[in-house]
Amino acid sequence: MWRLLINRLRSTMHKGKRSGLEVVETTKPKRKRSKTAVKEEEETTNAFSLTSTYHTFHDAAGVVLLRSQLLGWYDKEKRELPWRTLAVTESDLNIRTYAVWVSEIMLQQTQVATVIDYYNKWMKRWPTVQDLAGATLEEVNQMWAGLGYYSRGKRLHEGAQKVVSELKGQMPRTADSLLKQLPGVGRYTAAAIGSIALGQVTGAVDGNLIRVLCRLRAIGADSTSPAVTEALWSLANTLVDPERPGDFNQAMMELGARVCTPKGALCSQCPIQAHCHSYRKVHVKQEKNSRKLLGKVDRKPSALPDIEDCMNSGTCKLCPSEPWDDELGVQNFPRKPAKKPPRVERTLTCVVIRAGEDGEDEHLLTQRPNKGLLAGLWEFPSLLQEEKNSEKKQKQALCAEISRLLGTNLTDSLLQYVGEVVHIFSHIHQTYVVHSVRLKDGDTQTQTENAQWLTRSALQDAAVSTGVKKIVKLCDSVDPQKEQTSKDGKKQKHAGKKTDKKPQSSKKPKLSAANSSSRQLSLSSFFTTVKQEC
Repeated sequence: MWRLLINRLRSTMHKGKRSGLEVVETTKPKRKRSKTAVKEEEETTNAFSLTSTYHTFHDAAGVVLLRSQLLGWYDKEKRELPWRTLAVTESDLNIRTYAVWVSEIMLQQTQVATVIDYYNKWMKRWPTVQDLAGATLEEVNQMWAGLGYYSRGKRLHEGAQKVVSELKGQMPRTADSLLKQLPGVGRYTAAAIGSIALGQVTGAVDGNLIRVLCRLRAIGADSTSPAVTEALWSLANTLVDPERPGDFNQAMMELGARVCTPKGALCSQCPIQAHCHSYRKVHVKQEKNSRKLLGKVDRKPSALPDIEDCMNSGTCKLCPSEPWDDELGVQNFPRKPAKKPPRVERTLTCVVIRAGEDGEDEHLLTQRPNKGLLAGLWEFPSLLQEEKNSEKKQKQALCAEISRLLGTNLTDSLLQYVGEVVHIFSHIHQTYVVHSVRLKDGDTQTQTENAQWLTRSALQDAAVSTGVKKIVKLCDSVDPQKEQTSKDGKKQKHAGKKTDKKPQSSKKPKLSAANSSSRQLSLSSFFTTVKQEC
């Protein structure tokens, strides 16, 4: 009871008259209320405890100072990025909003360095929302190929078509309308577009801001929990600069990306270090540990204020539930739940080759369904491997699928093993077990609409995933002459074809290498970057 009164008194001192009145009102004689009313009061009381001044910014002067320090740093240190330049220089509000929308969707789960080239190409091809609406989904998928999370491109396309057909070509003008009217736009994306393109005064909480805010106010609870989520949005809306909301939100993101990083945070370079509870807490801990090592007794107060715990520690839904780890330092904040390990899959895939009319090899590709993983993209004929079936049965099933596509009858003995390719999606650890087969002229007519033959050069520019391009590189590593001869326009027999006697002598060591650990080592020289896709 005494602890509760002390907490409320402290809060009253910080919040001023208005808070004082609120506290006094709670002391009025209670009337008999329904169970629902009692439950609502309990939830309100919990919310009261969550907003302990320890986890908030209660000093208005401190907030003004933080804004000034952060924006001063941002003006000097910000990266020059094409979407930032466009947001400042583009006078047409519709184009500016569209351009920021495109950048925010591309930047979801994707690094800035990767996005720059894609963004520039996209805006050059489709500079307005009307241009994008007039494109086909195939063209959008082709432009997006390799960027990952392919459903993002599809939703951008759908959103552009909706703006043109239902909104008379005008982009929504507020964060709320962006959230309600555009597919694939969530709370953060709407707030980011609203503040950057439209100048709306609203905070925007992305992954970088979660980390920065949790460290600034020592919020150590699960950062995905509803209580923490709402607390962070409240903090963001408190801090955002009313004169420069877009710049402020981008400055917070820049700080999280370059200074307040997940690991190895550069606290000495942080412009708002003086406001950071986590930084101060680390130094309090270090001073205490130093005094213990020296055998000194804490007879006088520390030079640094001790802010180890908020007044409601133990019941506060924003405080850490796990003990402090000295080795982590500021990385104690935020705490995230352990990630669910990706499911492991093996997919049997076959590179089907035929000789084209001009002598250049062509490859058979099939189109994936319009929904789900890699929706609408093209791939080599593939079949998810099932544990219950033997490898031979799986190979026969893949051969049957290829026969169906071509309207012919192939035997699985024609499929030659090439090797394996590992590709990591956000939630799947995928291994492609790659085979190849070269067809005779009479076996090459496709029988379905979702299949096509592409030359090597056309395949590189098609709407295919990074995994498909890795498979092509694997085939080239087994047959290094293939790429060169394709460019020359001459026919090249497959290295694994039984009737080709000359390469037969080199077939065995190549295939045995694919079955050994050296195959994985050789692949590393080809694949320097593994992109996540969904």
